[in-house]
Amino acid sequence: MMEILRTVAEVRQWSRKERNDGGNTIGLVPTMGALHAGHASLIRAARAASGFVVVSIFVNPTQFGPNEDYERYPRNLEADCALAEAVGADVIFAPSVEELYPAGAATFVEVEGLSDRLDGHSRPGHFRGVATVVAKLLIATEANRAFFGQKDAAQVAVLRRMVADMRLATEIVVCPIVREADGLALSSRNSYLSAEERGQALVLSRSVRLVEVMAAGGERHAKVLIEAARKCFTAEARVRVDYIELVNWATLEPMESVAPGSLFAVAGWVGATRLIDNAILE
Repeated sequence: MMEILRTVAEVRQWSRKERNDGGNTIGLVPTMGALHAGHASLIRAARAASGFVVVSIFVNPTQFGPNEDYERYPRNLEADCALAEAVGADVIFAPSVEELYPAGAATFVEVEGLSDRLDGHSRPGHFRGVATVVAKLLIATEANRAFFGQKDAAQVAVLRRMVADMRLATEIVVCPIVREADGLALSSRNSYLSAEERGQALVLSRSVRLVEVMAAGGERHAKVLIEAARKCFTAEARVRVDYIELVNWATLEPMESVAPGSLFAVAGWVGATRLIDNAILE
């Protein structure tokens, strides 16, 4: 039966017991809750690759800006636990803010350079909050592997660098984007969209798919691909573009042409909701 643990001491004790008793590996799926089929795919991947699976549910205040949606971010622990258990989680780690950020906490993790690119440029301080909380979760759970979705590709780049720089033992595993039947990338923030905005949001996946097709057909120039995507966005004038970029996935630095492993990434505002999408161009 799945357990719900609330403190670092509890989850660390659980992790060490399971690894020491049977030599089992621990897979961690870090989430902010509001679980959907994308999260379920991560939990299934962790289940297939790990002896035990822990899913963290924690809406992390330090990765939200002062005018962002921390207070209204969807929270439903009961529903999240039911989904996580159904697809293979052994433990839910659901700490309080005070548990992960004790009074007077003054230590943060910042990956310089990468943290200022793509989403980091649009959301100053965001990746410092992400790196800090993920470092805390990796240290607390002592997980062998941590599973993330490709939709958050910029986040993945930051965390890979953090793990490498800090010589952490956890392997970062990236799983494919999960989409709705019409192509929209799954996101907890999709719940904010009105029916009209839901249709408008499809311009993100359309632009990404267009660039994938162009690159597969031989187009290599970043300017041409970016301009094609930008033109695609003009069909939805009410969607405000945040960024459209072709970057090196490891460094998040702009590239002039497609190379193996290039990241084509888009972000835009659909009404008051900011959404992202991307593709890895081989």
